[in-house]
Amino acid sequence: MNIFRRRQPFSSLFSPLLDAPRVRIPLFGSKVPAGAFPSPADEYIEKVLDLNELLTPNPIASLFFKAAGESMRDANIFDGSVCAVDRSLIPRHGHIVLASVDGEFTVKRLCVVEGVIELHPANPAFKPMRFAEGQEVRIVGVVRGVVSKFSV
Repeated sequence: MNIFRRRQPFSSLFSPLLDAPRVRIPLFGSKVPAGAFPSPADEYIEKVLDLNELLTPNPIASLFFKAAGESMRDANIFDGSVCAVDRSLIPRHGHIVLASVDGEFTVKRLCVVEGVIELHPANPAFKPMRFAEGQEVRIVGVVRGVVSKFSV
């Protein structure tokens, strides 16, 4: 089982938008406390934020997917969250990754336990994924960020 083997099965499914329009959004210079109102004196723009630059600094190696289920909720990845994956990053212990296990995709935390690779959920209601000899496990890429939309 070679968990770090990377084929490029996505080339026919995903193509990067290298000429995607850039949208620059104001980024305020001070942090806003959760639960209190910020001071009007702090309301100045430090710079502008481009979500493309934040989530996909390497567009040619990036892809997005929607998460399904609740196994990663304690990592703030909820059902319907959009995850940005960077296929150019080297997956390491502790990274949240997009993996393919026997052809099925999953998002989990990559863990090395006593020299054995496992994929761990971020929800105690789910069990870690351990692999038997002969199972095909591939790390597609490292999750760089998550975007979630609240119901309004």
